[in-house]
Amino acid sequence: MSSVLLPLLPLLAALCHCGLADSPRPHRHDYCVLGAGPAGLQMGYFLERSGRDYIILERNQQPGSFFSIYPRHRRLISINKRFTGRQNREFNLRHDWNSLLSDQAGLLFTRVSAELYPPASSLQEYLAAFAGELRLRVRYGTDIARVHRAARGGATFTLSDQEGQDYSCRVVLVATGLWVPQEVRFPGWEMVEGYESMPVDRNQFLGQAVLILGKGNSAFETAAHILPDTARVHLYSPSPVRLAWQTHYVGDLRAVNNELLDTYQLKSLDGLVEGALEQLAVVRDGQGRLYLTLAELLHHHGNSTEAKLGSSIPGHYHDNFSLRRPYDRILRCLGFKFNFSIFDSSVAPPVAPVGRGKFPAVSGWYESVRSPGLFVIGAAAHSRDYRQSAGGFVHGFRYTVRAVHHVLEQRYHSAPWPVTTLPASQLLSSILRRVNEASGPYQMFGVLGDVILLQGDGSWFQYLEEFPLQSLPQLEVLSGRSVGQPGLLVLVLQYGQNLTDTLGQNRSVTDWVHAWRSNFLHPVLYYFSRLPTEQEMRLRPRGWPLPRPQAVHHMVEDFLTEWEGPVSHSQPLRRFLEHCLTSDLRTFYAESCFRFTLTHRKPPLSCRQGYLKKQGLVGTEWLRRHAVEAGLMEDYRPQLASGRPGVTVKDMPLSGHLTQREL
Repeated sequence: MSSVLLPLLPLLAALCHCGLADSPRPHRHDYCVLGAGPAGLQMGYFLERSGRDYIILERNQQPGSFFSIYPRHRRLISINKRFTGRQNREFNLRHDWNSLLSDQAGLLFTRVSAELYPPASSLQEYLAAFAGELRLRVRYGTDIARVHRAARGGATFTLSDQEGQDYSCRVVLVATGLWVPQEVRFPGWEMVEGYESMPVDRNQFLGQAVLILGKGNSAFETAAHILPDTARVHLYSPSPVRLAWQTHYVGDLRAVNNELLDTYQLKSLDGLVEGALEQLAVVRDGQGRLYLTLAELLHHHGNSTEAKLGSSIPGHYHDNFSLRRPYDRILRCLGFKFNFSIFDSSVAPPVAPVGRGKFPAVSGWYESVRSPGLFVIGAAAHSRDYRQSAGGFVHGFRYTVRAVHHVLEQRYHSAPWPVTTLPASQLLSSILRRVNEASGPYQMFGVLGDVILLQGDGSWFQYLEEFPLQSLPQLEVLSGRSVGQPGLLVLVLQYGQNLTDTLGQNRSVTDWVHAWRSNFLHPVLYYFSRLPTEQEMRLRPRGWPLPRPQAVHHMVEDFLTEWEGPVSHSQPLRRFLEHCLTSDLRTFYAESCFRFTLTHRKPPLSCRQGYLKKQGLVGTEWLRRHAVEAGLMEDYRPQLASGRPGVTVKDMPLSGHLTQREL
């Protein structure tokens, strides 16, 4: 029998080979990025620059496809400030809310639009240019329908698209954003038109009475669009309006959309009403008009339209019911939520406790709390700073994406978080430079902060930029950097917690003695002798980004956001740093350092790290005159004026600038 089968073996092998060739082989990558929106492209840039094996999977045929539909009325609320009076790229990003981070100086959003609040199409144009010019590896037309654990091999996850093609990935970075419309089901909900499908032609609203469910920017954007053509517009939601200029939260109602507040407060038929959405019911009369009522009132009547009207309308019992008049249309503008449906139960991220089910729960470094290796970036990761900072918007999450990339580099490639190592004599100037130009801590206030690792005996330090503050207890593991015996400083920009009238007469603090009472955005320095523990982070005071430190210093708020005043900013900061380091951080002229070297066993730090190493600034005529007037240097110019040979100070080495004490 074996002799009969032997001739058939080559044929069987050929058939098996053909079967294997026909089955699709999975694509293998170290990193799979879901979504080619702003967050996905930003992560793609960092992975491309690092030379990593990655792929960006986008279900549509273009990047940033969300903005081809939304916002429906086509005006963004992200600021596009082209002119700041500065040439510093980092500073300018503080006021450019649409550009992504890259090493190409000209690849900025300001080149595609000059409008302060630009059209959504401009953002699409910019994202297409970003992906194309940087040659990011994007696979368009790939709709991932399932994310699950890999069955075997070195990969951690398997992603399956609409064609049944699999992608094996070591790390998954979910950048799909929030795009599933938020809905509330109640009797008659099917008669409500959704934000995603309602008409945008104003002619369809001529003379109509419109009720909008929601009081966020999408609701007010819609109201502002139809306001000139409607009879009345009412907005209904559980919460009152929160104004961004009061809360300092960019996701609250922006001034660019709030025209209806005028027509409401000036009693021109439009208005706002608070109430629970889940208790609503919508009924239609015989003429097609829509009435708003309460679901509990429908329980006592029949199912016919005639029975639902009449005594089921609250006005029958309460003739001052705010929404007793009928409406021609009811629109739902309740925002969007994360798409949880593509994840298997084995990898599905849980729902975050904030945002009413909008967000997945992630760790302080944006990793799923249930599935190691699954990271959520971009707007969907906003649960970590919801209603606190700008992590749900481009100008915020471009920095959190960079932080996640640093975590990936350390964990999977043993590349520690980038640091700048400097002598302690440059600590003051390093901090002042960052507070006056850094855009990451400025935009992600209270969430990202600079960590200064004091090393040795405090004579030098490592400066680590934009670390997620909520992960500070895990700093050594996430960054690959160690905390020395002197401890660490953390630089945070934050708003004050005092409840004040944001436009009132006494809204600001100008005296540096009362800097801790500052209400507006200002720098705060925290000093810890050791890393805080996770328990200390959980028990930190309400509203604080960090636990109570050994010492804290507030730099007084500044109207121009320029913290460079010698008396108000520099000198108080220097004295705080001297307290933490127990060292004199003043800087001295070369002649002063020479005298200290002759008369002291241990000259000041700036002299040891500058003058004694033959380093320092070259003197100028202004500095010479300043030093002479302060009595710190001899005035050799009279010798030159009399024709006698003398010594000039034009080229005399200096070790820094004069301080207040020397003056």
